[in-house]
Amino acid sequence: MSEVVTGEAVVLDLPVASFPGRLLALTVDLAVQLPLFVVIAVGISALAGVVNGDYLAAVWVGAYLLVMVGYPTIFETLSRGKTLGKMALGLRVVGDDGSPERFRQALVRSLAGLLEIYSLAPVALITSIVSVKGKRLGDLFAGTYVLQERMPARAALPPLFAVVPPPLTGWAQSLQLSALSDQTADAASSYLRRFAELAPQARESLGIQLANAVAAEVSPPPPPGTPPAAYLAAVLAVRRERDHERAMANVMDLPQPSAAQPLSPPTETQRPAPPPGFVPPG
Repeated sequence: MSEVVTGEAVVLDLPVASFPGRLLALTVDLAVQLPLFVVIAVGISALAGVVNGDYLAAVWVGAYLLVMVGYPTIFETLSRGKTLGKMALGLRVVGDDGSPERFRQALVRSLAGLLEIYSLAPVALITSIVSVKGKRLGDLFAGTYVLQERMPARAALPPLFAVVPPPLTGWAQSLQLSALSDQTADAASSYLRRFAELAPQARESLGIQLANAVAAEVSPPPPPGTPPAAYLAAVLAVRRERDHERAMANVMDLPQPSAAQPLSPPTETQRPAPPPGFVPPG
């Protein structure tokens, strides 16, 4: 999803997970992995003196890989991009195209994590800061990134921006909205929801930016002198109204169940023939 950043670094419609959130999710996962590794280590220690040293070393390496690589790989594959830590923080790993994470991608991320997270932690921090989508090396190799799937509830649209402003009523009837993308409409909606929170300068500059973006996908252009917020409110109000009308039209087009017809006695031609040898009562 596209991002719009104001002069105050206020980000609208940003689905990419923050580094602190990912770090906290990793901490939750480690709180599960470390006790699991301790339990396995106790079992392996019981083999000391029973098997030779080379075999015991191989068992230790296998146990380490099972916990540090197998745990995230299995969880992210089965849950489509989530470990226990990511579930707790509302995060999900997805492909660069937004598709669900696959086994190969989960395995590549986990193997790369052995180096960049558990061995060279600053590497993950640096690449996450440099990358636009907060990617670490494992994400770059696997073609993935982490989304903030569970977002806080959005503020309600102020009543002032929920309807078409009266001066624009006539103009709004001729709006052509077929080219308006969901991303552009969502960015404009977030701007109007947070209109009162923005500083005047940022509010003006971002409003002009969004109005130009909407005007590139909507026709006809607004009347001269229309404030950006009023223009965006009118476009979104008409869009909601038309979406509602289409939804109602689809409901009305559904086949309606026919009224139950009263039962009538069968006619002579409809009555079944009597069985052979049947004599009606006299």
